[in-house]
Amino acid sequence: MSILGTRVTRTEDPALLTVGGSYVDDIAPADAAWVTFVRSTLPHARIAGIDLGEVRTMPGVVAALTGEDLDLTAGPPGQGMLNQDMVRSWLALDRVRYVGEPVVAVVTETREQGVDAAEQAIIELEPLPIVLDPLEALKDETLLFPEAGTNVAFALPADPAKADMFAECEVVVELQFRNQRLAPCPLEPRAAAARWDDGRLTQWSSTQGAHGTRDSLAAAMGVDSDAVRVICPDVGGAFGAKNGAYPEDLLVATLARHLDRPMRWAETRSESMLGLVHGRAQTFDAKLGGTADGTLTAYSLSVVQDSGAHAEIGAVLPFLTRIMASGVYDIANIDFSAKSVVTNTMPVGAYRGAGRPEATAAIERIIDVYATRIGMDPAELRRRNLLQPSQFPLTTPTGAAMDSGDYERSLDATLEAADYATLRAEQARRRAEGASRQLGIGLATYVEITNPLGNSEYGSVEILPDGSALAKTGSSSHGQGHHTTFAMLVSELTGIPLERIEVRHGDTADVPRGGGTGGSKSLQLGGSAIWEASEEVVMKAMGLAAELLEANPGDVVLDTVSGTFSVVGTPAVARSWSELAAVAETRSDVDLSSEIDFDPAGATFPFGTHLSVVEVDMDTGAVSIQRHVACDDAGTMINPLLVEGQVHGGLAQGIAQALIEEFVYDDDGNPITANFMDYGIISAAELPTFERIPQETKTPLNPLGAKGIGESGTIGSTPAVQNAVVDALAHLGVTHVDIPATPERVWHAIDGAADAR
Repeated sequence: MSILGTRVTRTEDPALLTVGGSYVDDIAPADAAWVTFVRSTLPHARIAGIDLGEVRTMPGVVAALTGEDLDLTAGPPGQGMLNQDMVRSWLALDRVRYVGEPVVAVVTETREQGVDAAEQAIIELEPLPIVLDPLEALKDETLLFPEAGTNVAFALPADPAKADMFAECEVVVELQFRNQRLAPCPLEPRAAAARWDDGRLTQWSSTQGAHGTRDSLAAAMGVDSDAVRVICPDVGGAFGAKNGAYPEDLLVATLARHLDRPMRWAETRSESMLGLVHGRAQTFDAKLGGTADGTLTAYSLSVVQDSGAHAEIGAVLPFLTRIMASGVYDIANIDFSAKSVVTNTMPVGAYRGAGRPEATAAIERIIDVYATRIGMDPAELRRRNLLQPSQFPLTTPTGAAMDSGDYERSLDATLEAADYATLRAEQARRRAEGASRQLGIGLATYVEITNPLGNSEYGSVEILPDGSALAKTGSSSHGQGHHTTFAMLVSELTGIPLERIEVRHGDTADVPRGGGTGGSKSLQLGGSAIWEASEEVVMKAMGLAAELLEANPGDVVLDTVSGTFSVVGTPAVARSWSELAAVAETRSDVDLSSEIDFDPAGATFPFGTHLSVVEVDMDTGAVSIQRHVACDDAGTMINPLLVEGQVHGGLAQGIAQALIEEFVYDDDGNPITANFMDYGIISAAELPTFERIPQETKTPLNPLGAKGIGESGTIGSTPAVQNAVVDALAHLGVTHVDIPATPERVWHAIDGAADAR
């Protein structure tokens, strides 16, 4: 019986639930000094002076340093397509551009001494005009980088040839709306520790990719990558936000070299809310056209991306929004344009889905607006325009080279599981009665892209002398279950039990290369590399077993139940993995190991349908989720239990965005949701029991047939809930409610509809 496709419990969990994990803050060098950062309290100001006299007299202070003290210079964004005049230093030099920007580094013997000493720093700031709204930033009236002459960091222009594509449409609908700014909020905030020995750097980092962090550190420190070792222990969540090296990571390494002693830093929750990249933050202008009977023929989407104060990876994310703009629909004419602008807010980066949830939010919201305009059920409008399985593989008008899809099957399965007709009947009954709690039903049929950057990944498998197996991966786990899944793949091919398979990652001295985790690529890349390495090891073992059994290699078989090799027809005479490994250890011509760099032929495109059922209290505007039905198809499921875990986590985050989450600044640029007292973190109390429908449409692009699943839940859930809220109020004439659909916002929509009537 195959172990693949079975619900294997996570092998990582017993240790995490008993003795606990081992995180950067647990394993930093005991003799390391602590780094505390003094951060800007104004969103935009010129630095007129810095007085650190009192700081340096405080107990335990080793040093208090500015960017000038460290000879820092401002450099351009790392992505060459971004405006290269928008330069940044790791510690602000002449001006600050957002509340929370690091200005001074204070080094002390203990963490507590650093907090006390940092409070004595005097930074003289001369306030400058601020711009917080990305639409206002487009006007270039207040410039964050005067030398750039603009606030636009990146642009994707519209296609002039498509200016008239709506001319023949019978129906055209338009809507301007937004996908609000979010804080990723991993359970473990960022942390780093560094030590230099004989010109070589060892850095412990809470990161999604040890090798990418190593390369960033090497470039910043001016050394070869083989002079840097990055160790990534357990990571308590990341959601895309812990990719690469932040200024604080680079400064910890810089300070360790400058002061010739180990350094450590761990941010507080409030620091994390101000210093860890934010997500989403797009404003849409969507336009959809077609016929009165529901055939969609033209769609345009214009995006303004709030990049925050510094142009980083978040400024490039509209590129991914563009690729996925058409969603699951067969629309012949599509146009997309985008501008990414800097504002006096925390920089925006990759957050679970990174550009793809935004694309789905735009198309799925405007689809419902169109359905309302022509008086068609939103499920039927979707069905009429879905791409069909026979059309795959295909390339969409925006360049998405899709591998496979069966969108209508996911839609039908979701509608059937939810008993859609009965839900609509109950909704009609409540409307007729004028019930105080109205029912809303929202749909979203989505497709996303995983491994969008076309990365490859490293994997290796080695049989150890005792017959156990060691697998290494360049991927990096921060809660997904890599150790369990990759061990299942090795076990499936070798017959070695899970408990005798070790999976290692996250140490650049142990794993030679790797792409890390991001873009939901771990299984389809890292898993495929482990799979192919296991196949190669088995083939090598077959040859050795044939020697020991004095048989033709073609006559040797591996019994994966017992983990033994024998000649066909004579299972009683067999050799175990441990026997083969013992022989291999004594011979230089036998190597029971394999390294693979799996390079896929293309990205994969998971998809699915979500249906959300909400109740809206018409007196208070409060929204409660009654049901959420999700069909997420990510190809072959190696471990359905882990797939469910990924989907459930994604659903919780997506629903939270729809209902409660938003990072907010006041009119003066002060963050007012900078801790968990004020920022809406959802809990089980606000969520229903999720109803998941399994579906598998394999991809031909890897040997597992697997697509990514880590971000899918966030992509389908948010627009489904938003559409459900609007649907609950549609009989009042409400056509749109921005997210998060807070009670206040929903109540105003109800009150406004009453005034209009």
